[in-house]
Amino acid sequence: MGGVTSSMAAKFAFFPPNPPSYKLITDDATGLFLMDPFPHRENVDVLRLPTRRGNEIAAVYVRYPMATTTVLYSHGNAADIGQMYDLFIELSIHLRVNLMGYDYSGYGQSSGKPSEHNTYADIEAAYKCLEENYGTKQEDIILYGQSVGSGPTLDLAIRLPQLRAVVLHSPILSGLRVMYPVKRTYWFDIYKNIDKIPLVRCPVLVIHGTADEVVDCSHGRQLWELCQEKYEPLWLKGGNHCDLELFPEYLRHLKKFITSVEKSPSRRSSSRRSTDRIERPRRSTDCFEAPRKSTDRRERPRKSTDRPEKLRLHEYKFNNMDKLEKFRTSFDQMEKSRRSVDYHEKSRKSIDQQLERARKSVDWRGGKKMGKEDCLGQNF
Repeated sequence: MGGVTSSMAAKFAFFPPNPPSYKLITDDATGLFLMDPFPHRENVDVLRLPTRRGNEIAAVYVRYPMATTTVLYSHGNAADIGQMYDLFIELSIHLRVNLMGYDYSGYGQSSGKPSEHNTYADIEAAYKCLEENYGTKQEDIILYGQSVGSGPTLDLAIRLPQLRAVVLHSPILSGLRVMYPVKRTYWFDIYKNIDKIPLVRCPVLVIHGTADEVVDCSHGRQLWELCQEKYEPLWLKGGNHCDLELFPEYLRHLKKFITSVEKSPSRRSSSRRSTDRIERPRRSTDCFEAPRKSTDRRERPRKSTDRPEKLRLHEYKFNNMDKLEKFRTSFDQMEKSRRSVDYHEKSRKSIDQQLERARKSVDWRGGKKMGKEDCLGQNF
């Protein structure tokens, strides 16, 4: 029943362009993939990525020179990366970021059929490619989800404790809530963003048009209210569902947000703290490792020793000389006590030996006398 309901929901949620807006061809000279009809760019890689659900998705990676941040972009439900291609190039240039966009299963030149769980596997494949092929670190990634793309974006975000930030563009509370104003989450609903957004630990920017006729602006407002680390939202007055990129405020506010999170303390420095918060289930097992907490406390003073080397060396010598002197004094006292005990022990042994000799001498003399009496007694 659940599979049937999810399939029905998918029919309302996914509208892949038909036919796709592009084709993938292989360059005979280089063996690289190219997107037809777009001209080849040296800073753009066209990729095919396998997913854990057996599909193969199309993706593009746009490089920006010396960029430290990478945006992983999940597009809306009625687009493919061919239609998004020019926007990807513009965003990379104006925001000064690397950018990866991908097509969901069943979209563009990606194999398979679109479904909620396929999109989760799709974004995982794109993220894995960033890590393994481009060496991108989790704390340098911003997840960007537009419309239905907010679903896979938040699903991945709650599993990345060191993630840099999240952008939600015209997001949905859930699939069912787009069609009906339900007040609770049902088991057959898809993309339950309303339940996942409170678990996201990084800064979140929400962008929504006030005149959105597809996904009401109330979706974006409610998701923003549920964020743990809110960033100033952008409510574009008069903005609809598919035209927010045309507003000057859109690019300006987005650039401000990215600059802000890049300047903020890196997720690297707070990774331990973030990991502790996101991996709460592990604390139930950590209770059996109480000794670790005590060692953590003992190690705290080490931070205070991060002073100039000369000062540390001087204190080390001074403290050790003081300890050595006390040790020598204590050792001398112990040695004197030991010698005194040894002297008394020898004296006691000498006295015992003299007494033993005297006792044996008396016993020997008495033995002779008792010998005669014993012999007389035996004759009776």
